[in-house]
Amino acid sequence: MPQRRTAIKDLRKSHTKHLHNLQIKTDLKKAVKKFTVAAADKKADPKELLKEIYKKFDKAAKRNVMHKKTAARRKSRFARSLATK
Repeated sequence: MPQRRTAIKDLRKSHTKHLHNLQIKTDLKKAVKKFTVAAADKKADPKELLKEIYKKFDKAAKRNVMHKKTAARRKSRFARSLATK
């Protein structure tokens, strides 16, 4: 446990950032899951869900939750998976 005031504040800030990043990641994972289920079942429109995934990946990359090239690679893979089905 930190002793100094600045270290305590840093701990508080890092905890807040961790929770925020975790929320972004879980939203992204939920969107990906929804897309994969829709692409497999062909019930919902996967193209609309693909747009939502793109948006979530871009936001995650913008907020430094993931690297921008990682986001681009994953977006590309989901687009390819939709094109092959």
